[in-house]
Amino acid sequence: MEDLRVDAGLVIPADELHVRASRAGGPGGQHVNTTASRVELRWDVRGSAVLDASQRSRLLAGLAPRLTDDGVLVLHASEHRSQHRNREAARARLRTLVADALVVPAERRATRPTRAARRRRLDAKRARSAIKELRRRPED
Repeated sequence: MEDLRVDAGLVIPADELHVRASRAGGPGGQHVNTTASRVELRWDVRGSAVLDASQRSRLLAGLAPRLTDDGVLVLHASEHRSQHRNREAARARLRTLVADALVVPAERRATRPTRAARRRRLDAKRARSAIKELRRRPED
C-alpha cells in the first residue's frame, strides 16, 4: 500500500494505515460467503507522527464522534464486491474526512448595518405594524 496524500501539506504514511479484510454481509449469494471483501481501515490520529499540534487538535475535535476512546479513526467499506475497490473507497473516504476536518473556518469580522439598511428595516416594521393595525376591530 502507498502513502495517502490528503492535501499539499499532509501525507499519511502507509505504515500508519492499518487495513483488515473480513466477510461482508448482505445480499450477494455464495460470493459473499466465501470472499473477504469488506475492508476496515484504521488510523491512529492521536499517535500519528505526521501531524503537528494544531492539526492533531483540529482533527481530534472535528472527528470526535468517529474516533474510538484511544483516538483511532475506524472506517468500514463494503459497497463494492472486490476488496481492492473497497480499500480504495475507504482511503478516499479517509482523505475527504481528514481534509474537511483540517479546514480552518474563516474568522468572522464584526460589522454594523448601514444607515440605509437600518432605515429599510424600520420602514418594513412600520408597514407590518400598519397592516396589523388594519386587522383590528374598529373601536366605537
